[in-house]
Amino acid sequence: MKYLNGNKKNSLNNLEKFLNARRLKQQNQSKIVKKLLLDVKKYGDKSVLKFEKKFSKLKTNTKKIKFSKGEINQISKKVDKKLKKSIDIAFKRIKYFHTKQKFSSFRYKDKFKNELSYKYSPIERVGVYVPGGTASYPSTVLMNCIPALVAGVKNIFLTTPALGSSVNPAIIYAAKKCGVKEIYKTGGAHSIAAFTYGTKTFKKVDKIVGPGNAFVAAAKKEVFGQVGIDMVAGPSEVSIIADKNSNANWIASDLIAQAEHDVLAQSILISNNRNLIKSVKLCLKSQLKDLPKKNIASKSIKNYGLAIYANSTKKISEIVNLIAPEHLEISFSKSKDLIKKIKNAGSIFIGKFSPEAMGDYIAGPNHVLPTSGSAKFSSGLSVNDFLKRHSLIKITKTGIERLGPSVINLSQHENLEGHARSVKIRLKKDL
Repeated sequence: MKYLNGNKKNSLNNLEKFLNARRLKQQNQSKIVKKLLLDVKKYGDKSVLKFEKKFSKLKTNTKKIKFSKGEINQISKKVDKKLKKSIDIAFKRIKYFHTKQKFSSFRYKDKFKNELSYKYSPIERVGVYVPGGTASYPSTVLMNCIPALVAGVKNIFLTTPALGSSVNPAIIYAAKKCGVKEIYKTGGAHSIAAFTYGTKTFKKVDKIVGPGNAFVAAAKKEVFGQVGIDMVAGPSEVSIIADKNSNANWIASDLIAQAEHDVLAQSILISNNRNLIKSVKLCLKSQLKDLPKKNIASKSIKNYGLAIYANSTKKISEIVNLIAPEHLEISFSKSKDLIKKIKNAGSIFIGKFSPEAMGDYIAGPNHVLPTSGSAKFSSGLSVNDFLKRHSLIKITKTGIERLGPSVINLSQHENLEGHARSVKIRLKKDL
């Protein structure tokens, strides 16, 4: 891991440069993606099949890009009993946490008997993208589908790369458990296009959620406005605050857990103890030796891993708020003081028995979180992301008589005479 002394005068500027270097590596594929989107919009399923075969290097002649109900039932039965039980437990815990998020509509009358209210209604159609290959995770299904389910979305559709290849049965089981209406067999930016415009097979949706590679992220960015999206997420990241009382082996394992996701993943250690930093570095070398994803994790830590020394809680909180990490672990004696000062973080894990991995799977809160510093202005996926909010306004005769003159004054001040007249006409004012 690289080292930074966070107490030096220009340390925050140097840290920002280090963070920005990684962000620049997350290439924008917009030119390629724009052409692809137009192709799918024009040719539908034919285009989806063409790109799926091209990018997945498939030689299959199949044109069937949707799982049948029979296939879904048959594949779901292949899930190991222990794994099925774990998915069931995770489903229950995640659903329970998200039911606590539901917002209440309200209504009130003011002194002029005007009736003002606010109500919520679910989005009608949601498309969930689930990556394939090495990132084929049932947890992705649960975290993206359950908030929609709790919000009351009636039509949840899902796509995952499975054309001409076997699919992870756990993904199908999790999707079935979440009440997904249809499951498609393709991935990539072309599947984002298919969700956006609809095809003969793909249902057109109102919002698309779920992680993906650089092309998927670029496609989501391009179609935003035509459909809603959850966020444009980058590679995963964790920052860990630790002190002399922290277990160096445990800290190292949590840094590695994040690094094994992607060569662009970022693991940052922040400590007020130089000896702990040295111990963690030694533990990293030891633990990486027999890690199945050693190459990925090693590259991530070498290129984007960072150990920061900072000798005060004030400095530590400044560093964290600048990083705005997706995940933040606090294995620190003065955690209460720190938490009060931390404003920018996706999800915060408190105490030595709260590794980020617990949040990825089973704790309950969502693991779809803002990355690349976007925790400064956004939050993790929630039930609210699948609800539309409507304000209802019912003005009485007394209400327009008492409040109307102020509307006329304001609209005329803004040179919008048409607005003023729409009130005047009701007050029988001279035009």
